[in-house]
Amino acid sequence: MPLRPGRLSVQARLILMTALLSLASLTGVAVAADLIVREKVESEVYQSTQRAASDWIAAMDTSTPQPVTTAEVNLLQLVDATGRVVAASRDAAGRPPISTLWPGSDDRIKHGRECANGECVMFTAFRPSPQEEEGLWGGASHVVYAGRVEPPVLAGWNLELGLAGAVLVASALVTGLAALLIRRTLRPVEVMRDLIAEITVTDLGLRVPVPRGRDAIATLARTVNRTLARLEEAVRQQGYYSSMVSHELRTPLTGLRTRLEEALIYPGVDRGQTISDALGSVDRLQVIIDEMLLLTRVRTSSPQQAERVDLGALVRDEVERLSPAYRPRVSVDDAPRVWGNRVQLGEVLTNLLVNAERHARSAIEVSVERADGEAVLTVWDDGDGIAPDQREQVFQPFIRLAAGRERDPGGSGLGLAISRAIAQAHQGNLAIEETPRGTCFVLRLPLAGEHEPG
Repeated sequence: MPLRPGRLSVQARLILMTALLSLASLTGVAVAADLIVREKVESEVYQSTQRAASDWIAAMDTSTPQPVTTAEVNLLQLVDATGRVVAASRDAAGRPPISTLWPGSDDRIKHGRECANGECVMFTAFRPSPQEEEGLWGGASHVVYAGRVEPPVLAGWNLELGLAGAVLVASALVTGLAALLIRRTLRPVEVMRDLIAEITVTDLGLRVPVPRGRDAIATLARTVNRTLARLEEAVRQQGYYSSMVSHELRTPLTGLRTRLEEALIYPGVDRGQTISDALGSVDRLQVIIDEMLLLTRVRTSSPQQAERVDLGALVRDEVERLSPAYRPRVSVDDAPRVWGNRVQLGEVLTNLLVNAERHARSAIEVSVERADGEAVLTVWDDGDGIAPDQREQVFQPFIRLAAGRERDPGGSGLGLAISRAIAQAHQGNLAIEETPRGTCFVLRLPLAGEHEPG
């Protein structure tokens, strides 16, 4: 079966990628080194052969002295125009001319390589100047060949094979070191994976260890812990909502079942009235279900169909639509605008106005203004007010204070919870603030000019 990168672990893929990259880069370095070494050695060989040829020509006069060889250059020959070897060093004696390469009078120095019988000779063909040829041989052309056997480093593939071996060894070392570093780096991820695998819905309290520093893995660990915290809170809220919903739905369902059973068992029961009462219970169930769905939707998603909303205009429209018994006194300052869902913000204002009308004695005030870069909507009533230790409780689902149950026995206790959820979904907040008398609900939202939607 062919090896597919997608089937490898992240660690294996990183190690494989490191091996390939190191092999490719080291191969490039080896190729460059091969070219540099060859050029360097060849240059040194030709410099030494050219120097040996030049020294021999300089030592000639009317006679032809025996050439002086060196440890590097041991093959020297003087060849005339007919191809006859006139003089030669001991190692070059008895050999045919090293080469047939014959430099011209305008380019008197040539370098070359000749191979025969499995041996290659690198040489310099040096032709004396016309004046030297005239003085030494009456103008007859001669060439001095100075050469040496090709160095082993240049012969065959010795250099390339050596560099290839060095590349493989170096690549193996780099890959091994990288594998150790990658395993050490990814070790926290393995720990996180093992801990997350142990987490269950019934035990969401575990948290992954956060490595020191601010690298990607530390950031991942912090994000995982924040996600686990949100998940734990969501499960806790789900359990709380489930218990509260089951409690709130059980009462109307029990009453509905009792009335229907009475209508079946007792012939004298007014069935028309029973059906009417049953419809009332069904309506209450429908209200609770609808409001719970709205609360869930608001808590789990961003506002849909966001637009620029004029809070002042929204307040005037809602007050006109509701026509409460106590006509609110409306005060709008500079008509602040916010980004949001007009229907949801209208739902918040409706809940606050209905709540104020339920508890007010004679007056309701609604104000809209700008303050500290926010739009501030205030709804105040002159009722009995809410005790400081109960001001957060009223925003919990199905929590209703005694005064609220007396004034509206059929309420669901979800209106203020929905209102706060909508405020938070709009990057704002809804709270009860201190006031000398009555109750003051304050909705704060970012201004549209400073908080553009994503």
